Parts: sequence; structure tokens; C-alpha cells
Amino acid sequence: MYRYDHIDQTLVDQRVAQFRDQVARRLNGSLAEEEFRPLRLQNGLYHQRHAYMLRVAIPYGLFNSKQLRTMAFIAEKYDRGYGHFTTRQNIQYNWVTLEDTPEILAELAKVEMHAIQTSGNCIRNITSDAFAGVAGDEYVDPRPVCELLRQWSTLHPEFAHLPRKFKFAINGAKEDRTILLCHDVGIELKKNTRGELIADIYAGGGMGRTPILGSLIKSELPWQLLPSYLTALLRVYNRFGRRDNLYKARIKILVKALSPAEFARQVEGEWLYIKNGDDNFTQAEWDRVAQHFTKPDYKSLPKLSDEQVINTASATEKIAFSKWLERNVKSHQVDGYASVILSLKPHGTVAPGDATTAQMLAIADLADQYSFGELRATHEQNLVLADVEQAKLYGLWQEAKKQKVALPNIGLLTDIIACPGGDFCSLANAKSLPIAKAIQERFDDLDYLFDLGDISLNISGCINSCGHHHVGNIGVLGVDKDGEEWYQITLGGEQGNDAAIGKVIGPSFYADEIPDVMTNIINSYTQQRNEDESFIESYRRLGMAPFKEAAYKNKKENTKQKEKIETVGEVA
Repeated sequence: MYRYDHIDQTLVDQRVAQFRDQVARRLNGSLAEEEFRPLRLQNGLYHQRHAYMLRVAIPYGLFNSKQLRTMAFIAEKYDRGYGHFTTRQNIQYNWVTLEDTPEILAELAKVEMHAIQTSGNCIRNITSDAFAGVAGDEYVDPRPVCELLRQWSTLHPEFAHLPRKFKFAINGAKEDRTILLCHDVGIELKKNTRGELIADIYAGGGMGRTPILGSLIKSELPWQLLPSYLTALLRVYNRFGRRDNLYKARIKILVKALSPAEFARQVEGEWLYIKNGDDNFTQAEWDRVAQHFTKPDYKSLPKLSDEQVINTASATEKIAFSKWLERNVKSHQVDGYASVILSLKPHGTVAPGDATTAQMLAIADLADQYSFGELRATHEQNLVLADVEQAKLYGLWQEAKKQKVALPNIGLLTDIIACPGGDFCSLANAKSLPIAKAIQERFDDLDYLFDLGDISLNISGCINSCGHHHVGNIGVLGVDKDGEEWYQITLGGEQGNDAAIGKVIGPSFYADEIPDVMTNIINSYTQQRNEDESFIESYRRLGMAPFKEAAYKNKKENTKQKEKIETVGEVA
């Protein structure tokens, strides 16, 4: 993985010193909150319902065991003993104090981490495939491009005050594991017939108040020209993006208003003046960065069959172990190795994506013992050990069980994506975490979950969609009705190559109705699905109608019962 050079370290250290001075001036009253707010936001510091929240960058989701131990130390000393891994492959601390934030940033700087540009109207943390470099379907390892663009975008003076926040996702595999089309800019890396690295550029995607899938605006861009082309794109957005309306300020609104073709034409016009300038990447820059993403020291091992791996377990544990292998273990580019997903979704105990200090320390040890000391954070709020020997999977599974991160529910209904919601976030209309907990408790039978197969369930506490509810097969959105918390259901969303935005099924529900609504929707699926048909396949075949009818079943029954009681009362 990438290691800081002198320039990187100096920049981060200076940023810590700068923010330390800004915090001191805020605390002594010489810096007003309205002046301090943009400064703290571009250092990842939010003020939420109960305390400050600090969002720490994990560039393209890649980190090492030493960094995870520092994250654990921060959670224990400065927070309440846990951290929250987000859908942006970052980690958040929800209970920090303003006074402590310079010390936290200083601790992060010691292990080559920071919180720069994890908030504010700037280019945010660049995200990518959690299986980059090891996925069997990979065209090209996207991490060198991710790192080059991270360096290009960090503290870029021209894009420090964009109309709104700006998010990149970069993919280099056949399967899209980045939600590419739901980003302001999605970059699809591949190679042309001459073996040259090129990029397709998608713009104008996003979730939130106006969910839109991005549009292809540039094909087969040579990788060297990414900085100049993206500069042209951002200049067009910076010039014409709306600043008069917070809800209309994202690039997706501009692209839609102009049309993708016209937006692309304007970018080309801007690019014409700078495409041959000095801002483009060079082979020397590629070589400088790419040397950090070479393959680890893999052993020469035989590729084991599923049966051989299962037979490494004891007789009494083979069934449970095989379930974990099926859901949590992924194939690898190198024979004899596999990638393992550690589930941060224990049923009904903690918030999705949360990891305690003890868990983080133990997972750091597992990374050192089993995966060359490296880890990845996923969009689904889980963690990955990317390079595990197949022969050692059983031992890893046993250790992971002790830390309660071995639940075989990856991709199943209880592998819920959820934002912190109204328990923490001041923007939220409703709570997300109790809803996730109630659903996990309702669907706690792993055998039943396995029978249901792949179903994505995403929960957001407000329209900003930090829980990505728009692309969940089933989405739950918290809404406010006259000061009360209600929940709106969407169906038919999907991430990946067949990305789709879910559709609202109708009026919203009370919180205590949601588990029954989920049960009714799932029962409708099990009663009508064809053999081996997934939930999303059934939805596409049947349409919304049967699922909507099932969702409102209890409301109709309650209404009939109420009418019956009222009729009896009138007769009496």
C-alpha cells in the first residue's frame, strides 16, 4: 500500500498544526463559529446532536494493522470505545470533543492518516473496489490511479469551495463494486486493444434528494490525461453549478439541466485549452506511485477445492464453516489464496459498521497473522482481509468467531447498510439504528436467510441517503411528519453493473410497523418466486404491485378492524 514520502508527511503535519491553532482561537473566542465552521468541516469535524463527530479518511478503503491499532487507540482514549465504518470507506468517531481533535489528528499523522477533505464542499475521499488488486474479474488494479488522483485533489486550491461536495469512485473490474453510477464522477478503468490504460468517465450520478444514475460523457480517455480532463469538468461545474439553492447544487442537477451531451460538449470546450498542459500525469509519476502496489510475497501454493477447504474443519463444525465459506469468502487471483469479509453486522447487538476497541485490536492481529498486515473497508460497512491462505481459513474463522465478526450473512437480508441516523446526526429526520436492530432480530434464523439468498437492505435517516437506501433492493428512508418519525419504503434498487434507483411504494409507516412490513414483503417474495430466483429478479419479473399489496396488508386489516369496531359502536 502507499506510504507517505516527505512531502505527504510535511503536508499532513502542517495541517495538524494549522488546525490546532484554529481550534485554540475558537476556544478562546477570537474565532467565531461561522468563521470556524468551514475550517473544521474541511478537517472532517462535524457538530452533531450530542457531540462533535470526526470523520477520518481511509483513501480508497485501504489501510494497515498499525493504522487500525491507532484507530482503536483513538476510540478508547477520545471516544466511547468504538468507531463506525461508513459507506464512504471511512471511519467516524461520534463522541469527540473539540479540545481533543488536534491531538487525534496528531495521532493519525503519526501513522500516515488524516481527516482532510472528508467534509465540506470539496473533493471528498476517493473510493474504489475493496477487492482491488486481488479480484479475479479485475481488468486493471485501480489503486495507482486512485492514489494519483488523491494527491492531485488534496488541497487543490481551485476546487476548495465547490457549489457542493464532490465524490469520485474508481473501478477496474468486470463487476462494479463501487456504485460507480451513483457518484458525481465515476471512472471506469480498462485497457484498449493495444494494452494501454484508458478510462470511461461518467458524470452526474448521485443519491440524496434527487437520485440519478450518471451518464457516460467521455470514452477511452488515456490515463495520463485524467487531471486535465477532470479539471475541465470541475471548472464547468464550478462555474455553472447552482449556489443559490443547497438542494440544487450537486453536479447531477447541472448535468440533467444541460443534458449529458451538452455538459460533455462544454467540458470538451474547456479541456481544449488545457489538455496539453503540464498538469497531466507522467510515466515517472505512475512509476513513483505504482511501486507501492506490487503483489505481496505470496507463497507457491496449490489451489484447494471447496471440499478440501471444508475438510480442514472439525467434523462438528463443517456445516457452520461451510456456510461462512459460502457467504464470507471470495475467490482470489492467486492459487491457494482467498479474500475474507469480516462481518460488522451482528444480529441486533450493535449498529451496522461499528467496531469496538477490542475488535479493532484483534482484527489488526488477524491482519498481521493471516493477510500481510493489510485490510480494506467496504461500501457495505464490513472489513476485508484480502490475502488469506486457503489452508488457514479454518483457523481464521475460529479466531473471527471469538470477536463476533464471523457471522455468515454477507449479502443476506441482515447485512444491513445504515447511517448513524437520528441517534447522532443533526440532519437526520428519524433513527436508523433501532430499525436495523429490529429487522435483524426479526430475521435471526440463518438457515432462513440462506434460503432467501441475496437481498440488500439499506437504511437512511434522511434524504441525504448516507445509508444508500436508493440502491438497496429494499430501501428504508426516515421522514419527518409533524415532528414524528416515519419510514418510507423503496423497492427495486440495486448497485453493481445493473444499477437502479428504487421506487417509493406509497405512504410511510410508523417505526414499530417496519418489522411486519419487512416480513410481509419477504413472504410475498417467497410465495411467488421461481426456483433459484433472487429477490431483485422476482421484483423485476412481477413488478411492484404484489410487494406493495403485501407491505400494506396489516394497515388494511387494522383499518377494517377499526371500521368494524366503529360500526358496532354505532349500532349499540
